[in-house]
Amino acid sequence: MIGSRIKKLRIKKGYSINELSEKAEVSKSYLSYIERGIQENPSLQVLSRIAKTLDANLDDLLEENKEVITGLPSLDEEWVSLVKEAIRQGVTKEDFAYYLEFIKFKKMNGGID
Repeated sequence: MIGSRIKKLRIKKGYSINELSEKAEVSKSYLSYIERGIQENPSLQVLSRIAKTLDANLDDLLEENKEVITGLPSLDEEWVSLVKEAIRQGVTKEDFAYYLEFIKFKKMNGGID
């Protein structure tokens, strides 16, 4: 959720909850509620201040929620890089679908783990 993402970014930045609270001008208790998931819907104004303080953007804070909204996990950088490289190498959507079906076939028949 948003809170866990904020906490991860805060720790990565090296801020204590007090430091982030002061720099983002958000009360410590409110920030704590967000990080612990007690406050699940902070305002965009608050999220914007937190994101700016963490040198992030709103998408960075909301990224984990994409899975909840779309039912799909968000792609990490390695997946994005692999897809971009496949496109650069001329792999089409049809090629990718073919490879995917081939891999499913091989797995069903014990050929790939």
